[in-house]
Amino acid sequence: MSKRNEYFPQTVTHPGATLAEKLEELKMSQKEFALRTSKPEQTIIKVINGESSITPDMAVRFEDVLKIPAGFWMRHQRSYDEAVARNKRKEAIAEAIEWAKAFPYAKMASFGWVPTTRKVEEKVEALFQYFSVSNHQAWEGYYYGQKLKVNFRISLAHTNKPFALASWLRQGELQASQLEANEFDAKTFKTNLESIKEVMASHPDNFFEELQRLCAEAGVKVVYTPCLPGAPIHGSTRWINDSPLIQLSARYRQNDIFWFTFFHEAGHILKHGKKYISLENVEYDEKETEKEQEADQFAIDWTFTEEQEEEVLEAAPLSEEDIMEFAEKFGTHPAMIIGRFHHKQLVPYSIGRSFIMPIDLSQN
Repeated sequence: MSKRNEYFPQTVTHPGATLAEKLEELKMSQKEFALRTSKPEQTIIKVINGESSITPDMAVRFEDVLKIPAGFWMRHQRSYDEAVARNKRKEAIAEAIEWAKAFPYAKMASFGWVPTTRKVEEKVEALFQYFSVSNHQAWEGYYYGQKLKVNFRISLAHTNKPFALASWLRQGELQASQLEANEFDAKTFKTNLESIKEVMASHPDNFFEELQRLCAEAGVKVVYTPCLPGAPIHGSTRWINDSPLIQLSARYRQNDIFWFTFFHEAGHILKHGKKYISLENVEYDEKETEKEQEADQFAIDWTFTEEQEEEVLEAAPLSEEDIMEFAEKFGTHPAMIIGRFHHKQLVPYSIGRSFIMPIDLSQN
């Protein structure tokens, strides 16, 4: 936000007005002054009319002729330039008020992403700072026009809630910037997935910290970002500065959905490289069905394979003890088995609910 203790006058005159007053005081014409400073008369006229700035070279020449220090002219010019820039800033804020109203600002503030305020102008400024843009047109160019394709290669223009989705994605970038990770190594990541699967199966209290640590060893950053209204996204994968980022929302707060989403995103990293951006549970123009199916299959293979599913179904009817024994045999969590059966409507949602572990990452 702006520094409230600084004073910026509403009106700052161009230094050319001061120059005109001084020349009038000295009874010196613009032409004579131009000759004495060895500057074109048109240049002096433009300065006096406020159409041109006083340069350091001019300021030194003015000092010689008018006996007014060059620093005076430069300070005057800087004050004027800053005043003009701040007026333009006010105009940019006024133009962005309707744009700002499209964001779920109150929810973002409750998460601590932006300052709490009821003043719409302050909301606009906070959103500019949050997204690191100077105006709302710059925001649209980045998230709609894809003008910076190095880190963000898709357009959110045709998604259901682009403002909420952009806010969620931006928070992931900010969180990732606070994490340290090794250089990405695909071989290490594949190896560490075995350990991550063990974390999934045991689901300790510190499972997320372990997940982050094992991924960071392989150069993959993992962050948790809570959902925003209108952005019902499960997860996302994208590369930022040659480092893959997995952003998870823990939507529905269930361990079966959480882990399936993680392995889905891991599949994108290992199979689809830097150019593909995944937004799970979101439709967007650049989404490729084949790649999403491949990532789904990757997650199935790591959490509860189709062959394992057939083996469990062949043993039906099943007790909860049976589910637990199969989970131990396959090195997975019982929730991955019962969650699959719930998803395929093979068993009622009321059965096996005790296996579903609640996910609460609000402190992460």
